[in-house]
Amino acid sequence: MRTTVVVIEDEERIAGAVAARLRAEGFVVEVAGTGPDGVALCRRVAPDLVVLDWMLPGYDGIEVCRRIQEERPVPVLFLTARDAEADVLVGLGIGADDYMTKPFSPRELVARVQAILRRTARAAAEPAAAPARIAVGASLVVDLEGRRLLREGGGEIALTPTEFDLLATLAGRPERAFSRDELLETVWGWRSGSAATRTVDSHVAGLRRKVSAGIVRTVQGFGYALGSDAP
Repeated sequence: MRTTVVVIEDEERIAGAVAARLRAEGFVVEVAGTGPDGVALCRRVAPDLVVLDWMLPGYDGIEVCRRIQEERPVPVLFLTARDAEADVLVGLGIGADDYMTKPFSPRELVARVQAILRRTARAAAEPAAAPARIAVGASLVVDLEGRRLLREGGGEIALTPTEFDLLATLAGRPERAFSRDELLETVWGWRSGSAATRTVDSHVAGLRRKVSAGIVRTVQGFGYALGSDAP
């Protein structure tokens, strides 16, 4: 069965170029030009992934993301001309898997779409394993089977799937520092030596905001490691 991607983008030139490139790679592509039309289209075709513009008529991309995620979990790749950290964190915080700032390379967009889909398929295919939990600091537990971040004594901290994978990777090797490129390959499933490493930085910032500033330690000039002062 072919993979279906919905592109929600109001600029016809960009929507057409993205759709053409994805179709050339073998995807079934449906296009909508407004927020309400995008929500209705996702409801109708149940896509495997959504490429979503930030600024849209009707509903903006944030509202569209909320609505389609309420219907059913679906991977989302944001396209945005806005690269301010606060804006990016809002998108990632409501469930988007990744983002790209305009202008972007169609080739890189395809690579990111394929990487998100590989990661989604891998997670769905993983067999149930014995319960495994990793203690993080004095008060947090990473529940690998349930894919939850728990506080000792009760309570859960809501993370996006990518934030969880990032934390689980760091927590699984607490003695090790990971370069940004290593994290891109391990967590996102793709390689890049370009500015795409900013994706890692944005997700780390989101994780710190939700949990604590000390949950991830920055290794200057290299990457990140599990923080020594995690709560």
